[in-house]
Amino acid sequence: MEKGLVIKSTGSLYSVKNTKTDEIITCNIRGKLRIKGIKSTNPVAVGDIVEYYLPENSEIGVIKNVLHRKNYIIRKSTNLSKQSHILAANIDQAILMITIAYPETYPVFIDRFLISAEAYNIPAKLIFNKTDLYNDDQTNYLNYLIKIYEAVGYECFAVSVKNKTNVNQVNDLLKDKISVISGNSGVGKSSLINLIDPNLNLKTSEISVSHKSGKHTTTFAEMFELSIGGFIIDTPGIRGFGLYDIKKEELFHYFPEIFKVSEKCKYHNCTHIHEPGCAVQEAVSNETISELRYNNYLSILTDDESKHRL
Repeated sequence: MEKGLVIKSTGSLYSVKNTKTDEIITCNIRGKLRIKGIKSTNPVAVGDIVEYYLPENSEIGVIKNVLHRKNYIIRKSTNLSKQSHILAANIDQAILMITIAYPETYPVFIDRFLISAEAYNIPAKLIFNKTDLYNDDQTNYLNYLIKIYEAVGYECFAVSVKNKTNVNQVNDLLKDKISVISGNSGVGKSSLINLIDPNLNLKTSEISVSHKSGKHTTTFAEMFELSIGGFIIDTPGIRGFGLYDIKKEELFHYFPEIFKVSEKCKYHNCTHIHEPGCAVQEAVSNETISELRYNNYLSILTDDESKHRL
């Protein structure tokens, strides 16, 4: 049995890099491979360490076992509501790429991503791209969002991949770490990776003018080794980020500022919606907790499907 790192997943076939020889073997799964406790559309994810073997007279390896994951970032599968889709496993940080426009990334989408990262103890960073395109109102809104998320403790970067503005900061962020980068289609993930490491030459495409949204240029998750040191996992652009296996009564735990203040609530089972003596509602009133973040908490708590897809 050989051991390897999964560097690419197309859904049915996996590229596995042998941990001893660095040889890349194409593998599949025979029979049912189930990860304990997870109903997933992809039982093997990019970043997994797996055990595999090469059958006699075959060029296709067979994955037999997925070794223990230190963490993973996961979302609800878009087509099977009771199942999940793992974006990446065994990562040092999760990066969300955001655009204020062209296309617009909605704050509730940002918070869903951050909740998932918090739930699995993965440090999350926010990169706001396309600063070169924004008018004054959009720039003010960008600064407003950065102020909110930095106050909570999330490191934020305002960049222009097109003009190479502040990209050195992203270099330092990625260096010598295993990072997964996610976001809506068209926010510039592949363009950023190409700027960090031009040798990779990832496929990119222009934004659809009529829909102001991106086209899916990355169709499957893939891990790339960076010349500056470290690895980055590029993921397909996603429209929605459904939360998986997070109980409603525990949701506030994954909003760090709400969780911290909740200790002062009058009732230990406070939902922070209507109870008297709620320290969270008081903190929103005096603006020590962002109204935008609190409203997103309420939206996700009530699981409004119309906002679920944003």
